[in-house]
Parts: sequence; structure tokens; C-alpha cells
Amino acid sequence: MKHSNENITETGAAAGSPAGQAPAALDWRDGDMPYSLAFDDHFYCQTDGRLECGHVFLSGNGLPERWLEREGAFRIGELGFGTGLNLCETWRQWKEMRNGRSSLHFISFELYPMKAEEIDRALSRWPEVDAERKALTALWPAEPKGRVEIQLDDETQLTVVCGEALAGISASEESFDAWFLDGFAPARNPDMWSLEIMQALFAKTAPGGTFATYAAAGFVRRNLIAAGFQLERRKGFAGKREMLCGTKAFSAKA
Repeated sequence: MKHSNENITETGAAAGSPAGQAPAALDWRDGDMPYSLAFDDHFYCQTDGRLECGHVFLSGNGLPERWLEREGAFRIGELGFGTGLNLCETWRQWKEMRNGRSSLHFISFELYPMKAEEIDRALSRWPEVDAERKALTALWPAEPKGRVEIQLDDETQLTVVCGEALAGISASEESFDAWFLDGFAPARNPDMWSLEIMQALFAKTAPGGTFATYAAAGFVRRNLIAAGFQLERRKGFAGKREMLCGTKAFSAKA
């Protein structure tokens, strides 16, 4: 896929991020596994981040099954774009299951967007998403900022909102059908799991919309319930005891 102005646009400044703010420093461990020095945490599950995406974020939101009968746009919101792994695995499965009558809009909120070469290195360990990795990095801007819009294919759009998550979610005009809550671990980055953020994303969730997260910390669970979600605990990935998923009831008020 070629890099062209028809596929990518950038608008605005980085919301909630001071001008000139330096990106978070990266370390590389076990070859090509990125590690955030700012949050002292890995970007994805050390066992297998791609399989974790399927178990937690896709299955936890009833995907890909929900796509089969979908008419019109299906919108996924994500906290923490990181390496783009969730996007690539979601796009891969979407291409296998889409029905020709719908479209996918994947909208992610990211404070410190990576460079294309960093994304490429981090995703190179999964040959299953080679096609998606190459397409994403070919279209990724040299200096991602503001609201990055990338048309991945005729039925798939990516938006990455660069800046503070709360400001980005609050300003969003979209209504979301599913959420991937994939910020750094609550103990490392508690602000990403605050009640204010959970209330903001609940307000932007469509009735019947869902969320899923690997996190099961008590304060995360309490904040999701307080925001209004109906919560369910499920078995976590790779030996983790629990993960959380839930729904916004059709009768719920934003």
C-alpha cells in the first residue's frame, strides 16, 4: 500500500499535550519487545500479545461474531494505541469476517505515538499480521500529532487521537460500539483508569455497547461499575485469573 495524501490526514495539535513534549523513552527487551521507561511496563503481554488481543479484546466484546449481521459502521474505541498490535489483529480478523454491508472505524487514544520504524520493529515478531503491519507502517505519518486519519482499505478506517485520553474522549463526536481498554497496568498508570475517564467513555458508548480489558484491579472494577457499566468477570489470558468485560444497557442514560 502506497503512502499518499488520499489515505492519510492529520488535523489539529496534540490535545492536552504541551507543545514540544518529548515522546516516552523506549527500551527494547528480548529482541523486539518494546518497554516503556516512562510507565515501567511492557506494551503487551509477554506470553503472546496477539493471542491476548483475541482472547481479551475481541472475544470480550463478542467479536468477530457481532460483525456478521452488522449494517453500517461499527466503531471500536481503544485506550492506548501503543504498537498498533490490537489494530492489526482486529483488522486481520475483520477482513476474514466482514459481510460487505458494514464498515469498521477503529479509533484509538494515545499520548505518546510511536514512530513508524518502532511500530514495524515491535510487530515484526508476528508473521500472522505481516500484511497489516506493512500497510500500517507505510501509511503512518513521520510525526504523528493531533488527529491522525488513515484509510486502511475501502471498509476500514483508523483514527489515532494524539494527546491526553480524557480530553480526546470528551471531545469525540463518535458513538462507540466496543472499547478495548488497554492502557498500561493500573498500578503503573492509574490516571488511565480513573473514574473520570470511565464516565467519559460510558457517555460515548452506544446503548448495548461493550468493553473488555485485561485489568481486574479492584479500583478499576469499581470505577467501571460507578460509571454505569454492567460488569462481568471472565477467565484471563495465559494464566491470569480474571479479566473484565461489560455492557452499557439499552436503557442506560449517557
